[in-house]
Amino acid sequence: MSAKDCGNHGKSRRKLFKRIIACILIFNLIVLITILLIWAILRPSKPKFILQDTTVFAFNASTPNFLTSNFQVTVSSRNPNDKIGIYYDRLDIYATYRNQQITLRTAIPPTYQGHKEVNVWSPFIFGNMVPIAPDFFMALNSEQAAGSVFLMIKIDGRVRWKVGTFVSGRYHLYVRCPAYITFGSKSNGVIVGENAIKLQLVSRCSVSV
Repeated sequence: MSAKDCGNHGKSRRKLFKRIIACILIFNLIVLITILLIWAILRPSKPKFILQDTTVFAFNASTPNFLTSNFQVTVSSRNPNDKIGIYYDRLDIYATYRNQQITLRTAIPPTYQGHKEVNVWSPFIFGNMVPIAPDFFMALNSEQAAGSVFLMIKIDGRVRWKVGTFVSGRYHLYVRCPAYITFGSKSNGVIVGENAIKLQLVSRCSVSV
């Protein structure tokens, strides 16, 4: 075989390789455009969360710079979409005070939410002798003495969208639900059992995906 034949053979292989790469890129582009068109037509909306109530079993800040708390919260989620389902692959719920986490994270079981469906969860969240920054601890004692403590119930997780047989990749879900916990004569809660108080909140949560 001559050097000229070898050169032509090498050029043919390079052309074939370039054509294969071009076909793969065009195919991926078509798939991406199709997905974007479907997405634009369906216009997926974020799920809507509501903090319905909070039952306070313990809220003890008697030890300086430490907090022991135990809540049961009822949270509902509604899928507002007509043609899009939602996979909740992971949901962790916990409470914060002035952006400092005061309870452990509690996992909510993974679930699928169909079109226009509503899911309701009532997990327990708690923390035993959780360290609190000294300035936050003083503010917490002051607010509790005044009869109302403002907490934030947070949910962090991963979701996927389902359109027909297509399932998207995972997206981060961030839910923030304001919760006013009242005490003493200012409490508007109902006594449950021996030492628990149930507060009807019906607080709308902010949701970002």
